[in-house]
Amino acid sequence: MQWLGGRESDNVDDRRGSGGGGLIVGGGIGTVVIAVIVMLLGGDPSQILNRSAPTQQEQGSQAPNGPQPDDAAASFTRKVLASTEDVWGKIFQEQGSQYQDPTLVMFRGVTSSGCGTAQQAMGPFYCPLDQKVYIDLSFYDELAQRFQAPGEFAMAYVVAHEIGHHVQNQLGIMRKVEQARQQMSEREYNKVSVRLELQADFFAGVWANRAQGKTISIDENDVESALTAANAIGDDKIQEETQGRVVPDAFTHGTSAQRVYWFKKGLKTGDIRQGDTFNSNEDANL
Repeated sequence: MQWLGGRESDNVDDRRGSGGGGLIVGGGIGTVVIAVIVMLLGGDPSQILNRSAPTQQEQGSQAPNGPQPDDAAASFTRKVLASTEDVWGKIFQEQGSQYQDPTLVMFRGVTSSGCGTAQQAMGPFYCPLDQKVYIDLSFYDELAQRFQAPGEFAMAYVVAHEIGHHVQNQLGIMRKVEQARQQMSEREYNKVSVRLELQADFFAGVWANRAQGKTISIDENDVESALTAANAIGDDKIQEETQGRVVPDAFTHGTSAQRVYWFKKGLKTGDIRQGDTFNSNEDANL
């Protein structure tokens, strides 16, 4: 992926210099997925997010002093965030509304969020309660090593996916899901959470479509790296890796094939009107 110019976003709360490194305990991406969905549907996410977290004084938001080993990743993340701001600002303007930029929090190890304690092991996530994206930049290394998805565009896809959740929040989609939760069984609720995640993948593709030729230049290899990331973090792949079997009724993110399908559709069309994952069955046979 090549940058074609463009700015770095100022909507960043850089907590990398606030300490907290080393207080890393269990959790994993699934913990955040569960906690965020619980929060969206009226529950208390702190009970899940704090379950395995040590007590820690709330950290400040001071920027790190002096050069840091992950400054290049931080700069890259700021650029991706700025690009999403430009793209979604334009799309919302086309729809006759105004996009509210989220804040992206960079941290190391552990920090506080509006949804409870954020930990490195959870992976990047979006908290609707404070409208912030949280990311420990070391996740980029995990993306390359554990998920075999190296490359800048794979990293950009991860940021764009979390921003996709913010777009859902702005469009009122999360609120509708929360309201519908009252009439849902756990199995139905899992299906809806899958649709939320697939739509965020679609929105990540929409961003890439709209940013292409403006702030970024991507080729087939770049797209392949993002698809590798989408494929690697599907529920089926993660369940197989962590528990040795696949339980479709427990899916909260969708299969690898579904994630790839919706990202590619967003990338191809660039049209948010084609991303109604809740009422579509076009991925039913994947």
